[in-house]
Amino acid sequence: MSDARHGYLVKPDPRDPRLTERVRGLDQTGAPIETVVTVERALTIFLNAQEIVTAMTINDYPEYLAIGYLLNQNMLRHDDVVTGVDYDAELGVVVVRTERATDYEEKLKKKVQTSGCAQGTVFGDLMEVLDDVSLPKTEFRTSWLYALTQSINTTPSLYLEAGAIHGCVLARQDRPLVYMEDVGRHNAVDKIAGWMFREKVRPEDKIFYTTGRLTSEMVIKTVRMGIPILVSRSGFTAWGVELARKANLTLIGRARGKRFVALAGLDRIVFDQDLAYVEEESAGHRRKAAVHDD
Repeated sequence: MSDARHGYLVKPDPRDPRLTERVRGLDQTGAPIETVVTVERALTIFLNAQEIVTAMTINDYPEYLAIGYLLNQNMLRHDDVVTGVDYDAELGVVVVRTERATDYEEKLKKKVQTSGCAQGTVFGDLMEVLDDVSLPKTEFRTSWLYALTQSINTTPSLYLEAGAIHGCVLARQDRPLVYMEDVGRHNAVDKIAGWMFREKVRPEDKIFYTTGRLTSEMVIKTVRMGIPILVSRSGFTAWGVELARKANLTLIGRARGKRFVALAGLDRIVFDQDLAYVEEESAGHRRKAAVHDD
């Protein structure tokens, strides 16, 4: 689906009744209130006949999530032929079938719990994706950054509607293309990776934006997708910065209003925006977003 104002190919639908529920309670004064909460569901992912993982997700794009998860765990290769993706909503199961025979019994024995919210997990060798990596020498204009953040901040989303959610956006130059949300930022990343695989979208000229922290997991997944630029409105971890520098990934955080901090891949940045024409982030957006940036 597309959005004429923002130019998205895929975007959030906060009106989707499957994604939220209204719950009654009390506020700080003891007065009755009714609020919107995000719904999470269990989704079990199979690769051919092998059960891989059960993820907690809002489950809006289960097929993209399954493919992206397998790609980012290095269980599915970018040159693999996917012969089918079968989703059973009643069972909460998605099965990805490939032409290549797969057996990841040994890989599943070795896992690392990552810093991603909702218990992100990486199987196998955490560092293998960074060996001999070569990200493209594209440029990143600061004028694109300010246009993107303005567009993303004004897009209706669960992030602003209900909270308990993270958002990730795939963009090209100053145009946001795909906006995915989920209870864990790693799920939102994986859904974009799955969409790119199914739609045969190349990563070389893309920008990845996330509402969450710039952790080692976020860096590794962005590098694995082949995207050279990672941006967040939130902050950094030391290991995330170290890995980004090793991979020469352009890493930009604390991107709010006129401000941002770049800590890796600095050679791609072109400072072409006159800051006199950039507005500060609205107080209303800061208050809403501050709750979700972790």
